[in-house]
Amino acid sequence: MLARISRLSLLWKILLSTSIALTMLFGLTGWIVLDNATRAISQSVDQEVQSSFQAYASLWRARAEALASISLVLSRMSDVRAAFSTGDQATIRDTAAELWNQVSDREAVFLVTDPGGKILASLGGLGGGGLGEDLKQDLPVVRQATANFPKQASGFMVAGGRLYQVAVTPVYVQAGASLGLLNVLVAGYAVDADVVKGLKESTGGSDFCFLSGGAVVASSLTPEANRQIQMAAFTPGNLSRLSAGRTQYTELGTPLLDVEGQPLGELRILRSFASAQNRIAGLQRNIVLVWLLAMLLGVWLTHMLARRILKPVEQLDHAAAEVARGNYEYRVPVPPRGFGDHDELGRLAEAFNAMCASVQNGRSELIRQERIATIGRLSTSIVHDLRNPLAAIYGGAEMLIDGALSPAQVQRLAANIYKSSRRMQQLLQELVDSGRGTSSGAEMCRLRDIVAAAYDVYAGAADAQAVAVQIDVAESIELPLERARMERVFMNLIDNALAAMPDGGSLQVSALRQQNQVVVQVSDTGSGISPQIHGQLFQPFVTAGKKNGVGLGLAFSHQTVLDHGGKMWADTASTDGARFFISLPV
Repeated sequence: MLARISRLSLLWKILLSTSIALTMLFGLTGWIVLDNATRAISQSVDQEVQSSFQAYASLWRARAEALASISLVLSRMSDVRAAFSTGDQATIRDTAAELWNQVSDREAVFLVTDPGGKILASLGGLGGGGLGEDLKQDLPVVRQATANFPKQASGFMVAGGRLYQVAVTPVYVQAGASLGLLNVLVAGYAVDADVVKGLKESTGGSDFCFLSGGAVVASSLTPEANRQIQMAAFTPGNLSRLSAGRTQYTELGTPLLDVEGQPLGELRILRSFASAQNRIAGLQRNIVLVWLLAMLLGVWLTHMLARRILKPVEQLDHAAAEVARGNYEYRVPVPPRGFGDHDELGRLAEAFNAMCASVQNGRSELIRQERIATIGRLSTSIVHDLRNPLAAIYGGAEMLIDGALSPAQVQRLAANIYKSSRRMQQLLQELVDSGRGTSSGAEMCRLRDIVAAAYDVYAGAADAQAVAVQIDVAESIELPLERARMERVFMNLIDNALAAMPDGGSLQVSALRQQNQVVVQVSDTGSGISPQIHGQLFQPFVTAGKKNGVGLGLAFSHQTVLDHGGKMWADTASTDGARFFISLPV
């Protein structure tokens, strides 16, 4: 038997052990849970919904009786009748407000109307800012309650798009042998989120949903459950089932009656089946016992198979650790083909060894490619720095050979060739110094001289392109700088500016002293900085707009400024050319 199991694939080994344990576990416990939970959930939820309805009825009746009692007491007070007999709205409002504040709470609504329903005073928690403003003309519920006068009338009403529970009380005065109706008191509570929240708390978690005109007025349910309730049929007094998403509810509905006893809306009381899960906690003992039996059997089977499975897994884990440490020559032992252990783990070991060999070859190739790329980047850097001096030497030599020049012109060309040769010598020396980790050191320099020296290299190109150059740098600004490196910074900026203005324009270099810093601004009227390279402007090999650009000038310039303890940035929001800023410490 064990020999047959050892020849099975790893998947079947795992499935065999887990299926035996899970079958025994869920075969026994599933029947117990299903049988007991179904009965417990159905019975308990139905009882809880009915209990919630009784609690709601008692609470709502108590609120109605409290409103009716308070209103009745106020209607029989001589001060109230005397004030109402005056017919003056201010007197009626002040008297009613004083008495109402003494006997009622702030959440209730209290209105005083004339016999026709016109509102004379609006008091109470929601009356001053809600009901009284929504109904400026009259209150239809007063006319509906007239048939019950002189008795009180109570029920629900809809006003201003809101639902209220109200008690309507007439105020009479003795007029000869009969009674004369002076005014009407309307006291009530708004049905809102606070009401349904209080009902839910008082009923131990039942949900309440008030509807009027087919729309939800107040609810403690989710929007999805509210939509399901609106679409469900209304069956007053009967328990029914309702599904809202993945939640199941037991529902009990009752109508909401107005003061005439006519249906004005409906109330749905719901109880979630999720809360009933607490009732099946007693089943946990049986589940635990079955789980223990299944675990014992599962552990025994797993232990039998794990001894065969864990050994190659441990070998793979050790091999992975060796590869992580950089030992790409490590290989996992592979069992010979034809043996029972040569299953998925054996094939995995072969694949792992093949992967290590591939990684080893790829790493060697990557090192070779990186060396080639490093040589290429170094060559590109040297070409970038030597291009301008070589161009000056080549151009000057060509003019000396091809043209008949005056002695002054020859002397000028010779001077340019000499300066370019010196610049090439400095570049090569800096390259040697960089390789040795040394630098030429900083010296006190006038910033204007450095900018002017950089401009002299491109003065002829600027004149040929009709570019007006203005250098606004004070002679008094002196800084500790590496002269040659800083000259190349401004040469790169001037070269970029001229490349952006082939048809002419203006270039300005200015400097301002700000406390212990000197801020230099180089601005032109060219095409500006391409939006594609805003975020990578000072990274190597990033360029746009220059035909022969390799994207190193700004990267080198940025690094040079950083080496001097300064900062370099560009105004990427500029729309009228490019603007670069250099901040250097004094």
